[in-house]
Amino acid sequence: MERKWQILFCDEMARACPITDFINQCTPKNQVKVLRILSLLEEHGPTLPRPYADTLHDGIHELRFTLSRERVRVLYFFCYRKFIVLYYVFLKNTRKVPEKFIRKVIEYRENFLDRIPFQTLEKAGRAVSETDL
Repeated sequence: MERKWQILFCDEMARACPITDFINQCTPKNQVKVLRILSLLEEHGPTLPRPYADTLHDGIHELRFTLSRERVRVLYFFCYRKFIVLYYVFLKNTRKVPEKFIRKVIEYRENFLDRIPFQTLEKAGRAVSETDL
């Protein structure tokens, strides 16, 4: 199925992305699982249902999956009608997502949208799409 959304791994040019670091530390088997779930997110975007995804608040969403009995959550947001920006990952051991993690993502989103205009992402997206061919 055609990808409708494009995932961005936060701001790798400015600093290491926690999501990339997390994936790199996973076993090869778990890396495949994470990439499969990310592919579902790219395909379905905001319509990806539970148990895979959920909406928290203030436009912040969580991707939900289990790796080796650990409940993993990836916090992300949508921007410019076609991009999904992954920002924060953690192992969930509480009933609710800690508010401090959601605030981190909200702060990052505000900073991200102030710094990076749609045209920059659109150019980068075309370059990536062309290399996928």
